[in-house]
Amino acid sequence: MKIEQIYTGCLAQGAYYIESNGEVAIIDPLREVQPYIDKANDAGAKIKYIFETHFHADFVSGHVTLSEKTGAPIIYGPDANPDFEAIIAKDAQEFKLGEITFVVLHTPGHTMESTTYLLRDKDGKDHTLFTGDTLFLGDVGRPDLAQKSASMTQEQLAETLYDSLRNKIMPLADDITVYPAHGAGSACGKNMMKETVDTLGNQKKRNYALRADMTKEEFVKEVTDGLLPPPAYFPMNVKLNKEGYKDIDEIMAKGRSALSPEAFEAAANETGAVMLDIRHQGEFAEGHIPGSIFIGLDGGFAPWVGDLIKDVQQPILLIGNEDRIEEAITRLSRVGFDNTSGYLEGGFENWKNAGKLIDTVKSITAEEFKTDLERNTDAPVFDVRKLGEFQAEHVEKAQHTPLSELNEHLSEYPENRKFYIHCAGGYRSMIAASILKSRGIHNLIDVKGGYKAIKEAGIKVTNYVCPSTQK
Repeated sequence: MKIEQIYTGCLAQGAYYIESNGEVAIIDPLREVQPYIDKANDAGAKIKYIFETHFHADFVSGHVTLSEKTGAPIIYGPDANPDFEAIIAKDAQEFKLGEITFVVLHTPGHTMESTTYLLRDKDGKDHTLFTGDTLFLGDVGRPDLAQKSASMTQEQLAETLYDSLRNKIMPLADDITVYPAHGAGSACGKNMMKETVDTLGNQKKRNYALRADMTKEEFVKEVTDGLLPPPAYFPMNVKLNKEGYKDIDEIMAKGRSALSPEAFEAAANETGAVMLDIRHQGEFAEGHIPGSIFIGLDGGFAPWVGDLIKDVQQPILLIGNEDRIEEAITRLSRVGFDNTSGYLEGGFENWKNAGKLIDTVKSITAEEFKTDLERNTDAPVFDVRKLGEFQAEHVEKAQHTPLSELNEHLSEYPENRKFYIHCAGGYRSMIAASILKSRGIHNLIDVKGGYKAIKEAGIKVTNYVCPSTQK
């Protein structure tokens, strides 16, 4: 028996390749499915089953394409209702794979079709649990995403999840290995551990949601407390996973269209496409196409695209090194952005050499920032990190305008006075700077290295004080 976790850091997502006696099962595959097919072919094995734990919201699964290419059936748990052919398994139904067995454990709560798959070894011993978004390491799946489709409140879904955990998962043996669908960084939970595999026994000790003495009321309160609004692209991804989608080969062919600077400019003007710059933030600061948006590949690229570009149907034109264009198209398609319509041939250098207009972002070091603040103690400072990061510690007098909600805070930015902007390390603040500049707000200064560099420079910081406790 072989179990391989195929982890994708950008999405904090785990897909699984399980092989036994020449037969393979894939659990929650990514959209680009050829690697799974190649892996099975290299082993002289055949993909027999494609298991889906639920209708994913944070990425587009490769289940439909993988089934078309291999003939393997797609398997969901009870209550699933996809628009394509699939096996809708019953609770406790078994599926043989070589010498091992998968047992369906219906565990609703995150969504009503959410299902956990228990793997039993050739001797019939419970061995591994693939928990999808029902149980994470350190957390459980948020119960607010399926409210509309389930006609239930998040509290009712949380109650359902409580029952699923206690009736189906917690009674299992402590030595079972837990493989979740996501890890730290995913928006599908709020308190996940950085580890991606653990034993069930350790989770019973460390996971707040699995406390043996926890009442249902306590569970509902803790699971629903502090939930941030889900990213805007989640509903579209659920729709694609439930109804089907274009073949990724078609998307790749369209996105690989090389456009001269003139053709690129014309396409952007005629279609209203997002000009998406995928280079490093330092390169973007030094020079970029006016009106382009920076979201670099070397960061949380796909989730930030999904969170900030509200219309997944809007055309996207890419700006970056040509050897990374295919990677960008692939990662965009993972979150349902299938409308990449070309890229700038020769990259930004070609644009510059063509004599086209360029723009820059003023960036300063943390030491320069410190000097500026000492000279002007009332200089506006904007922190675009997440709420928890800001509350833990921030520059004294800084205003909090989180990147994911930047458009709601535009009126807070001064129009005729320079201001400073920073995040934790420089990636998110450059995204914010690009968005602000695209909205006509140019009097900003980015702090290189973000809060990490700011603290190292000895700039005065403070902790968040809840307004209700202020005197």
